[in-house]
Amino acid sequence: MRGGLKRVAARAACLVTACLLAATAAAAPRHVAEIAAAHPHDPRAFTQGLLFADGVFYESVGRYGESALRRVDPETGEVLAERRLADDYFAEGLALVGERLIQLTWKAGQGFVYDRANLERIATFEYEGEGWGLAYDGERLIMSDGSDVLRFLDPDDYSRIGTLAVTHRGQPVPRLNELEYIDGEIWANVWTTDLIARIDPDDGRVIGIIDARRLRSALPAGYRVDVLNGIAHDPETDRLFLTGKWWPRLFEIRLRAASSD
Repeated sequence: MRGGLKRVAARAACLVTACLLAATAAAAPRHVAEIAAAHPHDPRAFTQGLLFADGVFYESVGRYGESALRRVDPETGEVLAERRLADDYFAEGLALVGERLIQLTWKAGQGFVYDRANLERIATFEYEGEGWGLAYDGERLIMSDGSDVLRFLDPDDYSRIGTLAVTHRGQPVPRLNELEYIDGEIWANVWTTDLIARIDPDDGRVIGIIDARRLRSALPAGYRVDVLNGIAHDPETDRLFLTGKWWPRLFEIRLRAASSD
């Protein structure tokens, strides 16, 4: 039965990938993620949220009994500091608001707020439904829950202040996962694929697709790996970083128009 469910999930992922790539080719730019540099990444880290600030990565690591918030050296992958969650929490998305790190949990309906300097938890808040990805656009928190609808949250009291339905050529785009806000766009991992949707925050249209499938060929053999999940941007240098759940590498990438293949 489990094998059958995996086959169904795999077919669904292929359909999502094929539909997005085919539709985007006709309606919006598609870019391929090329490797500019590769860095070590903890292969035990089930990456749920990733961001870059002040020369280090902050990473939310998931799974029950293994969830944590980490500060990570970008060159070596060394965990410089870590705050573990209780075993009954499954950590999810992560965003930075000033000196606060905001972390979601999957099914617990609770978010945690930490002091960036020491990773001490300073507050909690509640929300309805599941928590998946989280990003900050300078005014609002942007939250995904695995559906095609993003939520906007007030960054001070974490209340819902709006929603955004994500579509591509008029059709909903589900499975939105890890998020990053980059140069006026929302970037979202599409769960079970190695694709990133670039979303217009004003109307929810997918305005481009980043195809990161070739990164898998650069992962060393012998490791158990899961899906692409982890987008980080350094606004000072405009560097882009991608990784995945249980991936032993974290990649700095550059984008190349797919038409130049």
